[in-house]
Amino acid sequence: MAKDFCHPKVVAGYDQHIRQLIPGYELMHAQVRATLSVHLPAHAHILIVGCGTGYEIEYLLADFPEIQITAVDPSLTMLEKAQQKIAEHAGKSRVNWVHGTTADLKLEAQFDAALCLLVAHFIANQQKTEFFQQIYQHLKPKACLMTYDMLLPSHVNELKTLQHLCQVQGLSVRQSEQMLERLEDDFALVSPQDYCTILKHVGFEQVFTYMQVINYFGFLAQK
Repeated sequence: MAKDFCHPKVVAGYDQHIRQLIPGYELMHAQVRATLSVHLPAHAHILIVGCGTGYEIEYLLADFPEIQITAVDPSLTMLEKAQQKIAEHAGKSRVNWVHGTTADLKLEAQFDAALCLLVAHFIANQQKTEFFQQIYQHLKPKACLMTYDMLLPSHVNELKTLQHLCQVQGLSVRQSEQMLERLEDDFALVSPQDYCTILKHVGFEQVFTYMQVINYFGFLAQK
């Protein structure tokens, strides 16, 4: 059974568990911060698709004191957790919260960049094109999208390596075994080639790999 991101227990332990479960989690966020420093105009408006508990919102508000953020998440429990995290932040007024998906955004909403981190691998493969198309239509010309997702492993040994790496990061042996057992239920995986093809099909002119850790890939897509 897929993990329920609306369950209070899952949300409460998310910030700790995600760092054990996702290889390169902190490095991925460091690269997001650095990349956006290069690509964003001073008064940018950023769309965060699947904001989770709000980790990236915290550092974006601190790094970019003039930006606006629209944070979207279909889980009200996650969204409320993120709002609690940002409640004491000086930049909290610069965040617009949307309970739902990109389909719930106003048609005229346009953004200078979008983040979609650890989200698309939960979207059914037959719905991935529409999912990214909705993001694309809300981006201004020359805007960029940054993603990070689990993709299809090229060999069974990649999964074994992933299992051992997650143990190094803090998962127990049983937890790492359960992670592999749940892959088909929790994730909808495509190959790196098919992922890039989808991004280009919806209209992105250029797609670059900015990070890879085993079968987790980060892509920078330029409109």
